[in-house]
Amino acid sequence: MNAVPKYDPLSFGESALKLRTYRQEVLGNNLANSDTPYFKARDIDFANVLQNQLDGIENSSSLKLATTHQNHLSGTVTPEDPNLLYRVPNQPSMDGNTVDADIELSEFSKNSVFTQSALTFLGGTIKSRMSAITGQAS
Repeated sequence: MNAVPKYDPLSFGESALKLRTYRQEVLGNNLANSDTPYFKARDIDFANVLQNQLDGIENSSSLKLATTHQNHLSGTVTPEDPNLLYRVPNQPSMDGNTVDADIELSEFSKNSVFTQSALTFLGGTIKSRMSAITGQAS
């Protein structure tokens, strides 16, 4: 009995690669601000956010601006990315900064490897589809 995959490998690979790239930016930002007083380290729950993206669940919670007069312009404000979480520090810092450079560098390195894997996976998926379309072995 063959199990049918729940997600298309191409859309899964695309979503995973985009999310890995975004996480790399967040972790890089943490590292860049490791000496900034009161900076709070951020990260995302990769598995949860990827699952929500693949299921089509939107995380953008736009807020409608209140108007008090009929001639006021209506609009919306999108708050900061709701997927970003604050990292709980292992040891409090005197200047209020929660970045632990060792943890951030470790997570940055692991995410780099996973990003390369996602890129390889996506490339293989595209190559196999091109092979199927053209009828030529890759």
